[in-house]
Amino acid sequence: MTLFRSDRYPRGGLRIGPGRLSPFIKAMLFVNGGVWLLQNFIPAVTGALGLTPARFFAEFPNLIYQPFTYMFLHGSFFHLAFNMFALWMFGTEIENNWGSKRFGRFYLIAGLIGGVLNLLVSPGQMGPTIGASGAVYGILAAYWILFPNRYIYLYFIIPVKVKWFVPGFMILGLLFSGGNVAHAAHIGGFLWGLLYLKSDWRLGWLGRKMRSVRYKRQEAKLNKQVRETEEIMKRVDAILDKINEVGMENLTKAERKFLEEASSELSQEKDNRTT
Repeated sequence: MTLFRSDRYPRGGLRIGPGRLSPFIKAMLFVNGGVWLLQNFIPAVTGALGLTPARFFAEFPNLIYQPFTYMFLHGSFFHLAFNMFALWMFGTEIENNWGSKRFGRFYLIAGLIGGVLNLLVSPGQMGPTIGASGAVYGILAAYWILFPNRYIYLYFIIPVKVKWFVPGFMILGLLFSGGNVAHAAHIGGFLWGLLYLKSDWRLGWLGRKMRSVRYKRQEAKLNKQVRETEEIMKRVDAILDKINEVGMENLTKAERKFLEEASSELSQEKDNRTT
């Protein structure tokens, strides 16, 4: 998982990684690295900030912060390095496109939902769940949807499209990662990524539909006003023709009233168009 070939390189050019660290990912690298060092100097930090479902429910709401803080802790340097590497590889381009604020919110919510799902699936778990994998799986889901035809070169040799790599990676993780992995957190983060991207599509379609309906209503209203104005003008023309033929004094009371009202209404419409 060390080389990408981007669709933006039509001649098949290779590039190592997604580029330099983006602001939020750089912050996560420092924060997670700093917390890992703190864990090594003060081991009690893991028990206090890791997500322990049994304690969480037994002492509720005292440990309400744990579904958030657990994602900044890691069990080993390899665990930390792998998560931060995956965040950099798959998250950089998304952060550059979305902006750091939106990307950071998405990442943190993915981790939070992963923690909540882990609580629901394993309420009696006695050991702490730690790691940013739930949040990283949310990033994987977003990358899977946004860039399905990008290539990942496994071990610099084997090209695999993202649309096949991501589900394959998840399946292998479920089958061969062992029993001490919080799969529920991974699935929760991934589901959040899917929901976020899919709902964006649906809401975008809904917004366009609502705008279309509004424009149609405005158009219908305008057409109605045009037809009413045309009818008024026809009657006005008929009255003016009568004035030319028999004179103003021979108009009926109703015709005089209509002419006055029409003049006032047309004048008001003109003022509305010019203000």
